[in-house]
Amino acid sequence: MTSNWNKDSWRQLPIKQQPQYSDLDLLSKVEDKISNFPPLVSYDEVERLKSELADVANGKAFLLQGGDCAESFVEFSHKNLKGFFRTIMQMTIALMYGSKKPIVKVGRIAGQYAKPRSADDETIDNKTLPSYRGDIINAIDFEEKARIADPNRLIDAYFHSAASLNYLRSLAQGGYGNLEKIGKWNQEFAHSLNSKKSTEEVIAKIKDSLDFINACGLDYKTLPQLTTASFFTSHEALLLNYQECFVQQDKSNNKFYDLSAHMLWIGDRTRNPKEAHVEYMRGISNPIAFKVGPSISKDDLLSLLDILNPNNEAGRITLIARMGKDKINDLLPPLVEAVKKNGNKVIWSCDPMHGNTIKSSNGIKTRKFDDILSEIKSFFAIHRTIGTYAGGIHFEMTGQDVTECLGGNQQISEVDLIERYHTHCDPRLNGSQSVELAFMIAQDLVKFS
Repeated sequence: MTSNWNKDSWRQLPIKQQPQYSDLDLLSKVEDKISNFPPLVSYDEVERLKSELADVANGKAFLLQGGDCAESFVEFSHKNLKGFFRTIMQMTIALMYGSKKPIVKVGRIAGQYAKPRSADDETIDNKTLPSYRGDIINAIDFEEKARIADPNRLIDAYFHSAASLNYLRSLAQGGYGNLEKIGKWNQEFAHSLNSKKSTEEVIAKIKDSLDFINACGLDYKTLPQLTTASFFTSHEALLLNYQECFVQQDKSNNKFYDLSAHMLWIGDRTRNPKEAHVEYMRGISNPIAFKVGPSISKDDLLSLLDILNPNNEAGRITLIARMGKDKINDLLPPLVEAVKKNGNKVIWSCDPMHGNTIKSSNGIKTRKFDDILSEIKSFFAIHRTIGTYAGGIHFEMTGQDVTECLGGNQQISEVDLIERYHTHCDPRLNGSQSVELAFMIAQDLVKFS
């Protein structure tokens, strides 16, 4: 993969979705400074995730990837991080029950501060300013000074990411995610449902399993497998001058790793094989993913797999399908068939968010719970028909009680959207909607497990 590659070879190629910095000297100094900061993750952690993802690729585990559309500095708090982790763990138990497999947990967190945009500028009331590209680049306030690309924000993003990751590690390893606590959380969740019978049945069966472990003379509270959790981070590798700062070579195997996160992905707008993002990603040894949207062809898909995973290594590549509920049944099957026929070892994951974004009648960007569920059901049905493994789901979600997506048990309506619409970019499922969706998926998985 590293033939004719080095960590800055991407700089020689065309690149999309990058800000225009006015002070390049300051930018260079900031990049040098970050390059000397401690990495955020380790080689061993990255390899451990790749090993767990290899199990997913081989149908022995299931991938849950979720988190913010775009993290923001203003929403950074221990309360929000704890709420996110709690929600992920509640979803994990439901999916583990449904799939009868280990769940590989990867957050869109501790680094998801840059966002691609459909246009370089935006206009409000005849005033045009550069688009907001995420807190790592500029501010969301529609003011000229706020929208200037500021290199110092890269340092801010580093320290926010480091603090987030440190706290999440403490939650994962410190017992906050033990099965007894999660069971109580899910019982509380079930009591809040209007129609809760099937969910309560799942929770009761999980409790029975724990009681059985105790009856065997084992105290599950003393078992690290049941009281601690493995948790990994990911973000879109969009701002490549920032990503390059984290590239290090492991002298034990001579591989290069991007130590800003365990897993990185390429978006639908930046997956051109002749451009900078693909060039950068082909040389790092992290598990990587790329979005598979409506515009991709079979030849494009197979070409990217050849470039990014020439050794056909299991656990290296995750394909995140994002078609939309109205297109998935027509567009996804030929791609799945092509990858199957070609023998590529990949994880197929479903992103049911991006293809189902709509505007409400009052002009607010949103998504419908039922549309999200519809695409997920189609995704699983397609893989069952073709005989391939539907290995994961990829959500934009939060543990907060926001009102950004319509529907679900809470019956969020268009009128409710403005109450707690806090996202800095795209609408997210709230904590209740996320857990509800996980239980609905689990009940569907049980039928075919």
